[in-house]
Amino acid sequence: MTADILEKAREGGVAARRGFALYVLSTTAGLALFCATVLTIALIGLGIGVVLLPTAASAVRRLADFTRDLTGRWSGTPIARPYRPRPVPEPGFAGQWQQCQWALTDKAFWRDLLWMFTNPVVAGFTALLPAAFISEGLYGLMLAGGLWRPILNAGGTEWYTFLPVTDDRTALLAGALGVVYVAVGLQNGSRLLGMDICFTRLLLAPNAEAELALRVRHLTETRSDAVDTQADELRRIERDLHDGAQARLVAMGMSLGAIEHLLDRDPEKARVLLAEARESSATALRELRDLVRGIHPPVLADRGLGDAVRALALDLPMRIEVNIDLPDRLDAPVESAAYFAVSELLANASKHSGAQRVWIDIRHANDVLHVIVTDDGIGGASPANGTGLRGIERRIGTFDGVLALNSPQGGPTIVTLELPCASSSPRTSSS
Repeated sequence: MTADILEKAREGGVAARRGFALYVLSTTAGLALFCATVLTIALIGLGIGVVLLPTAASAVRRLADFTRDLTGRWSGTPIARPYRPRPVPEPGFAGQWQQCQWALTDKAFWRDLLWMFTNPVVAGFTALLPAAFISEGLYGLMLAGGLWRPILNAGGTEWYTFLPVTDDRTALLAGALGVVYVAVGLQNGSRLLGMDICFTRLLLAPNAEAELALRVRHLTETRSDAVDTQADELRRIERDLHDGAQARLVAMGMSLGAIEHLLDRDPEKARVLLAEARESSATALRELRDLVRGIHPPVLADRGLGDAVRALALDLPMRIEVNIDLPDRLDAPVESAAYFAVSELLANASKHSGAQRVWIDIRHANDVLHVIVTDDGIGGASPANGTGLRGIERRIGTFDGVLALNSPQGGPTIVTLELPCASSSPRTSSS
């Protein structure tokens, strides 16, 4: 019981500190930037504002983005950016006017200004209150500790809320009232901070129109990535066929032609060439099977994602623990994307991380496929270090999937994938 009270008090104190930070941010940088931006808009008629407004709009966006990042992390729910992409400016004054129009016609810009203007008042009645209650309570405790004496000796009279503090008895009452204030601040810190975050989300999150525009932009990008990935895959298949199986089949055809001429004149040499042709045909068949496995592994098509990942784990020298909790089958494109993502992550763990053990957890819940791959390697993985993780992001982005990476130096590395999908058949078993 005591532990729960202390934990709630700690959470309330953290919320009060965060609320105070948001209030200070809104009343200093927010109001100053609001006034500067409004002045810049007023100067558009003189031409000065045309030059200054794009810079002011960018500063407004940066402050709003910073607030989105803070409140998103503190609330656990990220706030998306609602802005339209900035156009590439033309040279000269025409480009300046184009940038000015970009700012003035963006509804998200005006919502940012509305937030800057109103948030100091809203934050004063929400985010600031817990810190104010706690500060007032601590002052009451300081009065109970003897702070009232120098005030009284200096000829002043200290009123603590409705209580005149003139002696030890009233000082103790002030201390008791201060305890109440501190308790109220700690008890309501998280709730009041949440109210301020809700107001911030109301104005800074994308509205329905912006959500639709962002969705269209995302679909355009993922479609382009899917087309590029498909083209790269086709080029890889063409290259593998040309350099591998096709070259061996051509060589085998030439050997068979030579065998035709040698059957009567040099049967022994013909038998040697036949053996080489048979070996070439076996090698070509093996390469074709490897190529097909790289396009869509037969075990994935026949047995599903769970068994395909288990088979993949058996081919690697590391100790790999696989935990699967899936419905009977998922949609084939989703299974393929998840399989090749896991394959790439295992390849990274084997080649780059120096991992000895890997844990794979795959489950399906609430129409979302969750894939977690953890290794005990050296860590330090980043999408900027290579194309593997970026390729996975592009592959699962086609399905509106997301990738989260946690890889501190020294390890471990944890990669979490989430792919929205529905099962293609009801659950029949779990493993």
